[in-house]
Amino acid sequence: MNTLAFLVNQSVNALSQAALLFFLGVGLTLIFGIMRIVNFAHGALYMLGAFIGYSVVRITGNFWIAMVAVPIVVGLLGTAFEFGVLRRLYRRDAHAFLMVTFGLALVIGEAVRLVWGSDALKVSPPKLLSGVVFLLGEPFPIYRIFLAVSGIVVSIGIWKFLDGTRLGLLIRATSQNAEMVHALGVDVNLVRSGVFGIGCGLAALGGLLAAPLVTASHSMAATVIIDAFVIVIIGGMGSFLGSLIGALLVAFVQVFGNYYFPDLALAFMYLIMLMVLVLRPGGLLGKEA
Repeated sequence: MNTLAFLVNQSVNALSQAALLFFLGVGLTLIFGIMRIVNFAHGALYMLGAFIGYSVVRITGNFWIAMVAVPIVVGLLGTAFEFGVLRRLYRRDAHAFLMVTFGLALVIGEAVRLVWGSDALKVSPPKLLSGVVFLLGEPFPIYRIFLAVSGIVVSIGIWKFLDGTRLGLLIRATSQNAEMVHALGVDVNLVRSGVFGIGCGLAALGGLLAAPLVTASHSMAATVIIDAFVIVIIGGMGSFLGSLIGALLVAFVQVFGNYYFPDLALAFMYLIMLMVLVLRPGGLLGKEA
């Protein structure tokens, strides 16, 4: 493989990895931006999306139906959790949210174990996406190209939603000054419930899309939650664009680092995070404390 073909293949591979990380990171940063909640259950929701997707694909035989159903189902579960539990804690200390979301992660983990068992489950991609294409003469999985394109489409969609719709305006306004938005007659609690549900749904979608690559397994939650926090720390808590930049940085470091320096790839990721914290403690695009 020549150098140009290698760089192109690895870059597209990194973009596909960045898409999965973006689905996870943007949901986490949206929830923090609106609610100031660090959601420790986010990795468990990612895992839950993969297992629910497995069941939907097995029942319907259609991966595309799972792509629609999984984020909706998990998003509704997240909204119900915010309405029934988190809403009662807004006037309490922030540590209460850490404990409650950590408890939710444990509950989800045990529920998945009871319903689906302890074994990893294979989720097959659609036949349309199961082959390979040739990039500069080298074979490359179609599914990874699909992931990269999905990440681009979803990121543009979220950007347009936040920047160009009335609901997106309310979300941005609530993140900046919830009291003023409430004074103008907007139900801030409803906005918070919706954003929490959207964040949970995006995490579940990422889990479903990752399942054909890594299988649906219990280890997914612990593996991705660290990457998710690294992304939002690099990009800045509450910043949509920051989460996108963070996902790209982490993905490229993981892909190229694992190829050139497999023993140091994880250290490079943490080194970038440390450098960002030293230079900008609030993250690249986050607000300084």
